[in-house]
Amino acid sequence: MESHGKVLIIVENLPVPFDRRVWMEATTLVQNGYQVSVICPMGKGYEKEYEMLEGVHIYRHPLPPEVSSAAGYMKEYLWALKWEMKLARKVMKERGFDIVHICNPPDLLFLVAGWFKIFHRVKVIFDQHDINPELYEVKFGRRDFFYRALRFAERLSFATADVIISTNESYKEIAVTRGKQRPENVYVVRSGPDLSRFQPQSPQDHFKKGKAYLIGYVGVMGEQEGIDLLLHSVKYLVESRNRKDVHFMLIGGGPSVESLKKLCSELGIEHWVEFTGHVSDDELLARLSSCDVCVNPDPKTPFNDKSTMNKILEYMALSKPIVQFELTEGKRSAEGASLYAEGNNVKDFAHKIEQLLDNPALREQMGKEGHYRMRNMLEWKHQIPKLLEAYASALGQSYQFKQNIVQKKM
Repeated sequence: MESHGKVLIIVENLPVPFDRRVWMEATTLVQNGYQVSVICPMGKGYEKEYEMLEGVHIYRHPLPPEVSSAAGYMKEYLWALKWEMKLARKVMKERGFDIVHICNPPDLLFLVAGWFKIFHRVKVIFDQHDINPELYEVKFGRRDFFYRALRFAERLSFATADVIISTNESYKEIAVTRGKQRPENVYVVRSGPDLSRFQPQSPQDHFKKGKAYLIGYVGVMGEQEGIDLLLHSVKYLVESRNRKDVHFMLIGGGPSVESLKKLCSELGIEHWVEFTGHVSDDELLARLSSCDVCVNPDPKTPFNDKSTMNKILEYMALSKPIVQFELTEGKRSAEGASLYAEGNNVKDFAHKIEQLLDNPALREQMGKEGHYRMRNMLEWKHQIPKLLEAYASALGQSYQFKQNIVQKKM
């Protein structure tokens, strides 16, 4: 296949191929005639400095220990920038690249991309994964020097880019307003899973631990994910609503796991809540496929309201009815596949869970609607044309996507 161009993707917060969005982008580009290299950190079981997987050349660098403070983040960012510049020069010498595709967080990768744009005349694509000023405000509760610095870095990231890729319409609006980008220069490429790989499995009753119903959560367990709100909802559901027939399965890890386990113990709900830790992809599918209801307790904040949570799309891919708080992008993704509790109201969240537990027909209907939306609108194959169009635009080429898709009835 004739090469359309050489691409360097830089991602800092997760290793590849563990970062599913970046991995889908990289492999899609390879399958469509691009030569792709990726720079990313080590970790999550991916410790090799270099390897080639599915045609993608992966260069990894170490990171310092994670520290949850503004100074700690700055140290980590500067360390990563040094390695990213070093490895980018290595890739330019060994393989070359015409496009550098930078993925936030953080919004500092424009420093690497800008160097190669000025001195090597490469094109720059900014893949807007997060809105970091809002995230900082949620984590630290203030708009101080670091908040203003994040806004400035975000602005420079937009200014450096030739093309913007946003994960949803809210992020596109930020790119157009704060980033001063033309709407036609911003492409919405969602992070829907590949349904050919993300397939439901047969339910396994042993995950329910002897209870009648299984409620599942998957994701990072940090300060801003709202797991504490979920645990208070569990307490209300078990004690005030006398629902002793439920088992809550919380899948994943993160910096707040131990404090959340302590809160669970203080609330006296250990008998109904299980922290599984990280699990393999196969076990994740088995566990989620066994759930009656899946939940997303992300609280209503400026960051969460504008962000698309991958867990919502994964629940929908497995035909699971969802309970979440009223969030703009959460509603845009799920629509009728979810019930929406009043923002941060733990009692209403519990009532919405109970409503689904008591109505199997509603659970089935919502699960079907979620899967239909994934299959026909949101899964990765529907994002491919937008990704390839963004690349063609960056290179100043015309683009026409052709694909034969057989639509199956729901």
